[in-house]
Amino acid sequence: MAKDNASEVADDDQRPGLAAEQVRGAKYLEKVFALLARLRDDGCARDRAGNRTLFFDRYASLVLLSMFSPAMDSLRAVQEASALTKVQRLLGTDRRFSLGSLSEAARVFDPALLEQVVAELGKELAPLADCYDPRLAAVRQDLRRTLTLVDGTLLKALPRLAASMWKHSRTGNAMHGWRMHCQFDLSLGVPLDVELTDYRNSGESDEREVLRQHLQAGRCYVMDRGYFSYGLFDAISLVGSDYVCRVKKSISYETVAERELDGAAKAAGVTRDLIVVAGCAARIERRANHAVRLVYVEAQVCPRAARGSIKPNGPPRTEVLILATNLLDVPAEVIALIYRYRWTIELFFRFFKQALGCRRLLSDDPDGVRIQCYCAVIACMLLALWTGRKPDKATWRMVGWFLSGVAEEADLIAHLNRPSNKGVKLAAKAALWKKLGL
Repeated sequence: MAKDNASEVADDDQRPGLAAEQVRGAKYLEKVFALLARLRDDGCARDRAGNRTLFFDRYASLVLLSMFSPAMDSLRAVQEASALTKVQRLLGTDRRFSLGSLSEAARVFDPALLEQVVAELGKELAPLADCYDPRLAAVRQDLRRTLTLVDGTLLKALPRLAASMWKHSRTGNAMHGWRMHCQFDLSLGVPLDVELTDYRNSGESDEREVLRQHLQAGRCYVMDRGYFSYGLFDAISLVGSDYVCRVKKSISYETVAERELDGAAKAAGVTRDLIVVAGCAARIERRANHAVRLVYVEAQVCPRAARGSIKPNGPPRTEVLILATNLLDVPAEVIALIYRYRWTIELFFRFFKQALGCRRLLSDDPDGVRIQCYCAVIACMLLALWTGRKPDKATWRMVGWFLSGVAEEADLIAHLNRPSNKGVKLAAKAALWKKLGL
């Protein structure tokens, strides 16, 4: 603990003090305070003297407040905020919390209790119109499933805990981090389930095993090829859900039937539509125990950016993607459209790290990281509930300006009512590539 506090002091000696107008988000926190109040008794069993003032609800509120206040970007800044009259009034206390208490909180409180808060807020969420392509909305009733995007992301950590070390770099230096596994509800525009493991992606932290342990009925899991596993496909079908997963081009299968493509499928880039027996015929443990459908889709793929750059390494190129699914009666073009929305979870990860400030962790303790992740999910839900649209950086920024007094209420309402021009921008971009002959 002493080391943590010393490093925080060293990092923040040159930082200016935190002003009251830099603390935002009071309107959001008021909605969730009643739910957080249920957590107050957690961690109090060890407090025999009865002098604890930093309860779980107050600690979670401070972490939530940091999601809406970019100035609260460290544990020291959180401590400074706890001394402000405005924050103390929100927390129902007149005390300034110490760095030691804030650092210890990550090891005292149970982050799993925040799952109850996430579940309660999830009941109030309604499907958002701007999360769906009109073509997908038209067949939503036929799917009878909640589209759930699945992926994981790296949360880099400082090298303070051996448990966070996952590999060595090319120069031999230890690399530290955690992997956040996320299930993102496309219709609501927010994540409903997150799980934190080490970043080794093997054994109990293998992303396929983590998903298998958290499967739910009535969902359609949309996954990239890192989740390709016949055992996982069988488990998803067994619980009463569906899947759409990109698979490797080397997949083994025996064709049972090949379906004829209609005009809509061809227009969507579908080149083949097969019903197959997937897997190795000689080894039953490496074969799916249900009928698998393979949809071949010709699509433009953007090359990855070079290391240290944010620009793609060249123009988009055409590739054939193979999508495996157990949705046998859904049109092929809809399967292609479903997978296209998998990228939405990558945009959430970017919002999670950049807008909500989770690129820098307030704690390197596993439970402390879990608390921060759950609070980020709660922050996204509060944004969706208050604005009626999926959280994005522009909305977060406008809400921040409104709460800090820079923008008027009319400006915020005008922003929320502004029609989306995303389709216009995509069409202009496609026309440009076509004009350049690429």
